[in-house]
Amino acid sequence: MKTIIYMVRHAESPYTEGNERTRGLTSKGKADVEKITERLKDEGIELMISSPYNRAILSIKGLAEYLRLEIKTFEDLRERYFADDIIENTELMSLIREKFYDFEYCLPGGETNADCQNRSISVMKLILEEHAGKKIVIGTHGLVMTLMMNSFDSSYGLDFLDQLKKPDIYKLYFEELELKEVERLWNEYSFGKSYRRGL
Repeated sequence: MKTIIYMVRHAESPYTEGNERTRGLTSKGKADVEKITERLKDEGIELMISSPYNRAILSIKGLAEYLRLEIKTFEDLRERYFADDIIENTELMSLIREKFYDFEYCLPGGETNADCQNRSISVMKLILEEHAGKKIVIGTHGLVMTLMMNSFDSSYGLDFLDQLKKPDIYKLYFEELELKEVERLWNEYSFGKSYRRGL
């Protein structure tokens, strides 16, 4: 039975506003929410799920309202927790790139890539098992999205993470728990285009 997951990486979010859990979207991010809705409104979405972080929920809220669907959040779909101390974004991105393939590396008080992948993929597998055959949107984040996809196909790594946009949309085709095909749906310049990759 084919299940389709639409991974929606959140729209642009201001790093200076609130904290990881509460920060919202920039003016560009809010405008892009309308584009996300337009791109996905005719896909036949049946279920909407999200990280509990505000920016992920807000990025798919317009679509949920259009489709009259509730957004169910899962705590274990949150972005990777990097450290107890505040880290500047440029320094954080540098560390992510440098240590991406060291899945056991973490900063003091933070998670490893392995920790993040294990908790998020357990939710992903539960979704695939409990909602087999459905079309499902997941509001997500760049790193946790990459780690979930990496769990099914190791070719999704640092290069994939580096080219992701805010927002971005990937359509994943599953047969049971096997990822069969991936299609990129987001193109901010032309919503008629999509990019498909068979596995």
